[in-house]
Amino acid sequence: MVKHIILWTLNPELTDAEKQRVKEEIKTGLEGLVGIVPGLISAEVHIDGRLNSSNADLMLDSTLVSPEALKGYATHPAHLAVADTKVRPFTHQRTCLDFEIQNA
Repeated sequence: MVKHIILWTLNPELTDAEKQRVKEEIKTGLEGLVGIVPGLISAEVHIDGRLNSSNADLMLDSTLVSPEALKGYATHPAHLAVADTKVRPFTHQRTCLDFEIQNA
């Protein structure tokens, strides 16, 4: 299995209300890809509970069945639609960590 973790910082010119709306739309869009994108086991977008010690605004924690599934996810039309309309226009910085996990 593969973990695909993304941290985003939202565009600083967004108001607090706009940031909240954007975070909710990103959450709905990315979590809605489970069952649509082959090999995507889970997707959880964390938008609440951020502590002041954080330097990111939201996080995607997703699990895929394999590195090949991650490659497919990256180019899947449903994922690209969310990324191109809900994420990229509103984010300033993106950090990604992908890694394989071994089953116990």
